[in-house]
Amino acid sequence: MKQVTRNAVNTFNNKGNGTFNNTKVVTENGVTSMFLFGNKIAEEKEGILRITNAGWESNTTKERLNALNGVQISQKNFVWYLNGEEWNGNWKQIN
Repeated sequence: MKQVTRNAVNTFNNKGNGTFNNTKVVTENGVTSMFLFGNKIAEEKEGILRITNAGWESNTTKERLNALNGVQISQKNFVWYLNGEEWNGNWKQIN
């Protein structure tokens, strides 16, 4: 895992704010959001984590999301799987 991912996820988990190269974490009004290249890919509110690939099936998107608790994204034959189930990348609640 890249250091930028570690830093961003640590900030996300601690409900902080920060910019780490192409990744930004913002906490406002009780909602913590993670952005990659300006696209929101994760948000946590009141203990509920939701994720999306924002239409980008990139290795960087996959790495950032995989670093979040409860997320395991894999890929086979260009199809993404989230926690073992086929996933189209749309918003999905994790917990």
